[in-house]
Amino acid sequence: MGKPLKIILSTIAAMILLLIAVACILPFVIDPNDFKPDIAAAVKEKTGRELTLDGDLKLSLLPWLGISTGKIALSNAAGFQDRPFTTIEESNVQVLLLPLLSKKVEISRIVLKNPILNLARNKQGISNWDDLTTQAPAPAAVVGKPDEQPVTSSTPMTLIIGGIVIENAQINWDDLKTEKHIEIKDFNLSTDKFTFDKSVGIAVSMIALDNASKLTQTIKLNTELSANEKLDTFALRHSDLQITSSGETVPGKSLTTALTIADIALDMSNQTAKISGLQLKSGDVMITAVEMNGTSIKDKPSFQGPISIAPFSPAKVMQQLAIAVPVMQDSTTLSKLSANFDLTATTDSADLQNLVLTLDDTQIKGAINIKDFAQSIISFNLNIDALDVDRYLSPADKSSKPIASPAVLLATGLSALPVETLRKLNADGTVSLGKLKVNDLAMQDIRINLNGKNGVITTQQSVKQFYQGSYSGNLNMDAHGDKPKLAVTEKIDRVQIEPLLKDYRGEAKISGIVNASAQLQGQGHKADELKTSLNGQLSFLFKDGVVKGFNLQKIIDEGKALIKGSALLSDSKNDQTLFSEMSGTATITNGLIQNNDLVAKSSKLRVDGKGNVNLNSEALDYKIDAKLLDSDLAAPEPEQVKGAIAINIAGTLSEPSYTIDIASLLTDKNKAKVEKLIDKLDKKIGPGLGDLLKKFLK
Repeated sequence: MGKPLKIILSTIAAMILLLIAVACILPFVIDPNDFKPDIAAAVKEKTGRELTLDGDLKLSLLPWLGISTGKIALSNAAGFQDRPFTTIEESNVQVLLLPLLSKKVEISRIVLKNPILNLARNKQGISNWDDLTTQAPAPAAVVGKPDEQPVTSSTPMTLIIGGIVIENAQINWDDLKTEKHIEIKDFNLSTDKFTFDKSVGIAVSMIALDNASKLTQTIKLNTELSANEKLDTFALRHSDLQITSSGETVPGKSLTTALTIADIALDMSNQTAKISGLQLKSGDVMITAVEMNGTSIKDKPSFQGPISIAPFSPAKVMQQLAIAVPVMQDSTTLSKLSANFDLTATTDSADLQNLVLTLDDTQIKGAINIKDFAQSIISFNLNIDALDVDRYLSPADKSSKPIASPAVLLATGLSALPVETLRKLNADGTVSLGKLKVNDLAMQDIRINLNGKNGVITTQQSVKQFYQGSYSGNLNMDAHGDKPKLAVTEKIDRVQIEPLLKDYRGEAKISGIVNASAQLQGQGHKADELKTSLNGQLSFLFKDGVVKGFNLQKIIDEGKALIKGSALLSDSKNDQTLFSEMSGTATITNGLIQNNDLVAKSSKLRVDGKGNVNLNSEALDYKIDAKLLDSDLAAPEPEQVKGAIAINIAGTLSEPSYTIDIASLLTDKNKAKVEKLIDKLDKKIGPGLGDLLKKFLK
């Protein structure tokens, strides 16, 4: 038994010595440069491209079987620029020789120096690497011959790579289809020793330049990668990605974003992924995801998991990004924003469920579903506890604020959006608010339904508690033309007008319960355009009303006293006019409101009015006729009207002026007496004076 063993050991030792001898001799007797033409021909046969080998090929055998090259260049695909597809200034690859006998492949560090890769796509969408990735057709099976099964080995192949180094690489991407050119330079890659199922450290750095936007991005990545022998299971640990963007188009000219991920597990056979400990930070904004799970990651990727946005100050972030913070009524606004939601995201959609968003003192709960990014298909259902819109508006004087209803405010906001945006809007959703304050008007229990599709946007809004009454309205907007067309219908029921006006204008000169409705149409992007084109109808009914600041009955009595020469009554700041009912209708034509049927009634007064208001210039042209009635209904008809007065209202909505028509103060009897006096004066002084005086009595 001992002799055969000695023979076997002696034979093995002899073979090892022979291999060592061959390894030492071969580099001196074999010149790898002699095989350059054969290598180039083989590449030409397989790819159809020219391979250029400049410089010497150097061969080594012990302890590593290796080869090092000078400059290598592979030609570009036909029909593309006349420059190499790729070039490598220098490369070096070595394989440990003896482990090959036991099916163990152990490679030293693979080194590529100064490689250049030129990637391109033509206007037809064909890339210059498509011919390299096209699989060759499978050989035809021989008729009558059974398919040969590949011989499998019971011993798996073991692969060990001592590391990969790519130094100072450059990648050029030239897309003629989208006319986009990106240059990646200073690309450096370094890895530790690689073995299946063991973590290997990877470090990558590069600079990306976008010539069109003049944007420069400095990118750094550090991670640990492991993979199984089948290359269908991968794990990344302690991943750290940092991107610094700079350029004139970047707010603040520089912005750094950092992404850290504790663990990523990819199972390519089951198309699943698991991401743990994700954190994305840019300035003061930080987004975290404790765990995200992915499915169908190769066919149709979908990721699900909870997302959290830590509290930050939007105003501070805007300042950091060199974005001007608008002046608002409340300087403490935009001081806090945070959000939490469950996210389901694909390449073309995002679904946010269990959303809780906090902005300053406002909390928003609900769901938002973006079904298609390309077509802007959005659905939403949001509940807002309380929102004070005025805090975010620019400072304004209450006395100069234009009168605007909820639907008009909504229409003005939508009209300010570009027509292209309105046409693309495909949204359907509901917003409910517990409390809302806008233009100093307080509302409770608000609901807004919005639907937008194919350039047509409709809304229905209601306010259940609106100054002890209610509000309802709807809006229709058609964005097919150059300017959006709007139609608004609104109605208020049993609204107390005095507290409404106090909140809106700071004072109220009228009180009572009002019912009103409006049907309006207009078009335009801005408020001025909407007012110029505004058409429609209005109607209103006041009950149990009080007009403060003057007493019509007292004015009529003072007019009568003035005619008779009696003493005038003293003025009082508490003067007011009571009426049991006031109603009217109006038409609107190109921003001009015309009312011809104002009627106000009380036990002692009857008021009629007509005139117009120009919304474009805010000019007033209105006349009120007031009659004082005899409280004794049994009085003869001619005497039932005890006095009358006419008031002309002019000026503007913000600064109205009032004048009294003196002639209206005269009764028919007094007019007759005055006319007789004028006739006498005309005879004494001369003709002409009487006609002039009579004009003032008309």
